Formats: sequence, structure tokens, C-alpha cells
Amino acid sequence: MEQTQAAIGPISGTLLFYSTPEPLSKDVHSGLGVQRMEKPFGFAKGGHVVPLTVAEFTFAAISYPIIFAGPEHLPLAVMGINTGENLFINEDGSFVAGGYVPAYIRRYPFVLAADEAQQRMVVCIERNAAIFTDKKKADLPLFDDAGEPSEYTQNAIKFCEDFEGERRRTESFVKLLLDLDLFEQRESIFNMPKDDGTFEPVKLAEYFAVSETKLNALPADKLVELRDNGALEKIYNHLTSLIGWDRLVAVASDRAIKRSGEVPANA
Repeated sequence: MEQTQAAIGPISGTLLFYSTPEPLSKDVHSGLGVQRMEKPFGFAKGGHVVPLTVAEFTFAAISYPIIFAGPEHLPLAVMGINTGENLFINEDGSFVAGGYVPAYIRRYPFVLAADEAQQRMVVCIERNAAIFTDKKKADLPLFDDAGEPSEYTQNAIKFCEDFEGERRRTESFVKLLLDLDLFEQRESIFNMPKDDGTFEPVKLAEYFAVSETKLNALPADKLVELRDNGALEKIYNHLTSLIGWDRLVAVASDRAIKRSGEVPANA
């Protein structure tokens, strides 16, 4: 971790949930600490899709559709059907019971970011995060009295480093799927009931998914290779997760009913 501000260049890229990332520095942040929050996820209420690493597929598949998006086919957990609305984070910042919390959310307000000047990764913090407060009022300091990272900070840095390792592993996984030409474009469609008893198809999303047809057409030796390197399990995690679109629609409908004050007919 870089602990001085002077040698840090501009931080590149746009990071979901991070608006003011600053390189972590004892010179700048030694007076900061963190306060324990029982409901700390309010910052992610607007994230209807959240990046996933391949290591998380097994756990996330139980809660969310896992899709691939954009030119880089980035794996995403779909946590809402409307832009800017995460259906699994309540207004008070608590997470819906039983939902898997993606590592991307759990690492906040720390992150590894690119230092273009030095061509390296540096540890940064989201300075405006609600968890940060004056060290004198904090439950845990960022730096100890000797100016060294506290145990809390060391653990956070380790988490970021592990996440970066998994992110690179995820890139390799996606490249493997691209090299095998396993992706296809898909749409998620919801049939909206109309007053006349008919249904109007509403497109929820366009995304990339693994084609089962292409997967089944692979030579036997390739399937064995995918099985032995663990990729096949993750592919089936992804495919199974797509059933979760129906759950998202149900959760969104229930939330809309509660907001409007209506009572379901079967209540």
C-alpha cells in the first residue's frame, strides 16, 4: 500500500458506487476511523446490476440471475429490473434476509484502482462513505498511533487484493468462453397482464449468456477439460441462475404494490 500522497497519479476509470476515491495515505487519512453500522448497504441502493467474480457464481446463482454484459462480457448479478433500483437493499440500508451480498459490495469503501503515472494498483477509499468519521469518535481507526495501518485496514486491503486476484481469474474464465464461442445474445421478456385479459411483452434486458446448444456441441475432450478445470460447474451455475428473472419480477411487483398502498386480492 502506498502511504504518501505525492507519488500518486490520477486514478483512472469509472467505478460503480465510488465518486471520490482517494489513494489511502497516512499523511491524509490518519485522523479518520470507521463507525460500525448495522445497516451499511445504503450506498448500493441504486445498483440494479453489480459485478461478480466467477468464484461467487455458486452462491449468487441462488439469489440472482447471472448475466454477461458489454464488449468485455462482464459477469453481473442482476439485483433489480429497473435502472437505479436494487430490490435486495431496503430503504434503511439493510440487505434483504437470505440474499447473497456480492464481494464488490462487501469491499466498499475500499478499492484497488489504477495509478496511471506509476502503472500500478493502489489502495483507495471512498472518502465520502458514511462509514468514515473522525478518529476520536470512531469504533476503529484506519491507522494506529504509530502511523501503521490498523488491523481493520490491513484486513480491508487483503480483501481488495484477493478480490483483484479473483477479478483476473474471472477475466480468464470469460476469455475461455469467448475462445470456445459459447456466448449467444438473449432477451429477458416479461408478459405484462392487460385489462382485456391479454398480455403485452415487455423487454427487461438484453445480455449475453452461454448457449446450451453450443455447449452440448463441444467435442467430448473439451467438455472434459471444462469439467476438470471447474469451468463447467460455473457455466451451469450461470444457466441455472437465469430462472431468477421470474423472482425479480415477483419482488418488483410486490414492492410496487406496497409503495402504492394497494392490498393484493388474495391477502
